[in-house]
Amino acid sequence: MTAGLGRLRSLALFAALCAAAPAPLAAQGLSGLQDGKGPLEINADQGIEWQRNRNRYIARGNARATRGGVVVYGDVLTAYYRTLKTGGTEIHRIEADGNVRIVSKGETIHGDNGVYSVDKGLLLLRGNDLRLITEQDQVRARDSLEYWQHQRAAVARGNAVAVRGDKEIRGDVLTAYFTPNAKNRLEISTVKADGNVQISTPAEFATGDGGVYYVKQELATLTGAVKVTRGENQLNGEYAEVNMATGVSRLMGAPPGRAGTTRVRSLLVPGSGSKKDGDGGS
Repeated sequence: MTAGLGRLRSLALFAALCAAAPAPLAAQGLSGLQDGKGPLEINADQGIEWQRNRNRYIARGNARATRGGVVVYGDVLTAYYRTLKTGGTEIHRIEADGNVRIVSKGETIHGDNGVYSVDKGLLLLRGNDLRLITEQDQVRARDSLEYWQHQRAAVARGNAVAVRGDKEIRGDVLTAYFTPNAKNRLEISTVKADGNVQISTPAEFATGDGGVYYVKQELATLTGAVKVTRGENQLNGEYAEVNMATGVSRLMGAPPGRAGTTRVRSLLVPGSGSKKDGDGGS
């Protein structure tokens, strides 16, 4: 599920693909993040235009940019460059418009248009059908998909959803944070969900104002007007811990270490659910 959100690393790959000299990362990254030293190949059916007075190159018609194992497609690709004091040039902004796809091994991202700012280390994708598809996961957003290279964070905005198999997390905004693993590669460690948060599994459905999912522990916490529903049974509180590995859910009147102001309430319907599905407590 949230690993799929971790696959937003393709955005980082696009950032590396487009930048002539991207800022170095402490960890190698996000599934073979390119260091920008390899050649950048651009092809287009309708040719490539160099507008010297505007410091930009424009590739039109089924345009394609390739570096390493990453390919960026778009109806139009525009690269903006600036002159350095040393006399050379560097690309500082890339725009992709129309039928944008970012493809790397095992994953594809779709959007209507995308912009990468080298200075900010930010890739922003927008469109009516924002999707990230991998072998196991799918991430969708209504408004935008972002990757913040320096902060090592990926953001899905607007009715965002991350799905793996029969589990999913929804929210107005989903933010994934990455950390280096033992092989010095970036991987997702935490997903933060804000606004109208929903967590659903085959056994239960949980909602809250906000939430955090800890990937390795398969543990989600929910805060604010929390409801956990299993069958016809419902638990209500201000804080919940939902363990997706064990199926155990705990409800409390407040997060640990804080005095609760709301009593935990439950509605238990005979014959609905079972003790082995989980428990609630305050």
